[in-house]
Amino acid sequence: MNAGQLVNDLTIFALAILLGFEVVSRVPATLHTPLMSGANAIHGIVLVGAIGLGATADNPLTMLLALVAIVFASANVVGGYWVTDRMLQMFRRRPAAKADETPTQDAA
Repeated sequence: MNAGQLVNDLTIFALAILLGFEVVSRVPATLHTPLMSGANAIHGIVLVGAIGLGATADNPLTMLLALVAIVFASANVVGGYWVTDRMLQMFRRRPAAKADETPTQDAA
């Protein structure tokens, strides 16, 4: 790979990061959970691909890179489901307080 191709690839990578940030930052809260579900599915596919790469690794460097890919993909899957669960908890009804558990105010 020559220097010009490297600069071109890094430019595309940087623009993709900026575009992705702008798109994700403008997502309303009501669409967050469905989008996270789709992202979790994509990360699951990435995890399967990383495991496949690890299975076909033939030298230590490739095995190390596959291990790093597996760790990052696993973190994405677990983190995505964790965030989705937290978002869904925001929409659950809270249990009603019982009459004997209502807070009392002391007259001062």
